[in-house]
Amino acid sequence: MECRVIGMWGGFPKKNGPCSGYLIQHEDFSLLIDCGSGVLTELQNYADLNNINHVILTHYHYDHFSDIGAYLFSRLVNTHLGRADEELCVYGPEDEDMKKQVEDVAYSRFASFNEKSRLEIGPFICTFMKNIHPVETYSIKIECDSKSIIFTSDTSFTPDLISFAANADLLITECSLYEGMDGIASGHMTSEQAGILAYQSNAKKVLLTHLPHYGDLNELVVSAKRQGNENIVLAESGMLIQL
Repeated sequence: MECRVIGMWGGFPKKNGPCSGYLIQHEDFSLLIDCGSGVLTELQNYADLNNINHVILTHYHYDHFSDIGAYLFSRLVNTHLGRADEELCVYGPEDEDMKKQVEDVAYSRFASFNEKSRLEIGPFICTFMKNIHPVETYSIKIECDSKSIIFTSDTSFTPDLISFAANADLLITECSLYEGMDGIASGHMTSEQAGILAYQSNAKKVLLTHLPHYGDLNELVVSAKRQGNENIVLAESGMLIQL
């Protein structure tokens, strides 16, 4: 199993730097986690859109799902051109507006999930934990061949994350704020809290994501590592992690 970082900026994309998007692959099967602003353009540097038939959206803030509309029409056009022969399956928290948006475009379908769901998508088993965020949002655990990837998506810190992410081979944890800032008010984590999660969950590899557009990003790593886990780096667009 491997993970390709497509984008990792919080709120809005930078020039040539997309928001949330992660391509998970095993053998010939691909799963896209989140499809935020700028993801669809960057994704095509690493994969054919017609070969990715499953997309999980963790929540409906634009920096995590805004490019899904373009993906729906990509599948519509490419099916008519004979370049795609499978429907695009979009999974997300239950929402009638999103379901209608997806299924109003031919060759796409929508399926909802919640904290009790267990999705088997190709070789991957996906389970979920409900987050603390202003809208309904989920952390995802993706398991395959005895390996696990945890993506926290957007959330305030909660001790439940520690058990959910226990012994992860790869922890992709949001790190929207610098140490000393208030993560509760915004529904996000600080670098210190991301480091605590990395250490107490015993994660083997850790990526800091949902990065802020200000300050010295290296301070995030220093702060996070100070909590005890040294295997922490900043996520970068194009980065490939093999497990």
